[in-house]
Amino acid sequence: MKVLKLAAVIDASGNLHLDIPTELSAGTVDVVIVLNPSIPENLKEKSYDFSDLAGGLSWEGDNVAMQRVLRDEW
Repeated sequence: MKVLKLAAVIDASGNLHLDIPTELSAGTVDVVIVLNPSIPENLKEKSYDFSDLAGGLSWEGDNVAMQRVLRDEW
């Protein structure tokens, strides 16, 4: 069994043409194809910047003590 990985192009009609030279002898083979669309670097989804949604909280008091009070309510 051989695993081959290569980049290929699907034409405008939706056909994928493969011409793959192998070192196998002539005969019947099973072929398994997994198509994984590659995304060009400029189209990759960019991580969203949430900084415009984040706010600041001015807190008076002991943060840890308040956390314990809220947790103990459960």
